[in-house]
Amino acid sequence: MAWMRADLTAAMRARDRTTTAVLRAALGAVANAESVPVREAGRPAADGPVAGAVTGVGATEAPRRVLSAADVVAVLRAERDERLAAADQLAAAGSSGAADELRGTAALLERYL
Repeated sequence: MAWMRADLTAAMRARDRTTTAVLRAALGAVANAESVPVREAGRPAADGPVAGAVTGVGATEAPRRVLSAADVVAVLRAERDERLAAADQLAAAGSSGAADELRGTAALLERYL
């Protein structure tokens, strides 16, 4: 992940909007995969103004899942596959320019697989 963050910083400095957007989306997808459901994060209150609300010190803090390298690759592969599927749909609809753009963003993700 550190290499992706370094590449993101370099893309931002180079004002490469496409690479910046793709890397931000990919890092966001990985961050979402690391999140835990709220029910696992804290204890629900038995009573109070909001039934089932999580209370207590640190109630809004939750440990993150630790993803293996294979998990990260799976998330990135899913991101790439979504882009390729959307590109195929756009190409079928006659938007070859937009499809080529999506295929280019998928190729950027391919570097990290």
